[in-house]
Amino acid sequence: MTLTLISPAFAEGDVIPEKHVRDGDNLMPPLKWTGAPEGTGSFALVVEDPDAPSGTFRHLAVYNIPPDQEELPQSADTAPGNRLRYAKNDFGNRRYDGPQPPEGHGPHHYHFRLAALDVPSLDLPAEAGAQEIWREAQKHAIEEADLVGIYER
Repeated sequence: MTLTLISPAFAEGDVIPEKHVRDGDNLMPPLKWTGAPEGTGSFALVVEDPDAPSGTFRHLAVYNIPPDQEELPQSADTAPGNRLRYAKNDFGNRRYDGPQPPEGHGPHHYHFRLAALDVPSLDLPAEAGAQEIWREAQKHAIEEADLVGIYER
């Protein structure tokens, strides 16, 4: 079975709803996945905008997601009792910050990338940023799933 990532908020290639963008309510969209490969010890998730003018911009990195978990509910990053680990995104926050491309820059493609890892956790310093987390996750990735949403201002 193939690792698959979906969101009840938007379909592959669709526009990301206003409530999930930084100019809107800035709520992390709900995500669900199926098909975790055998040997999955944990998951890591990153949200990237490769269309950013200065290069890939990371809006979220969450890691050490337990292997039996199959979803992140809306606003999982700010939910009380949340025990997941969040790296600093490129805005400098340890949470989701939604799309906010420059006005008039055209459509940006936001990649929600989920990796099944062969280790139970990534042991990185608390100050590690999203790029460092994803780089380390790639060393342990068994399989990846990608969901793309589009947004422009």
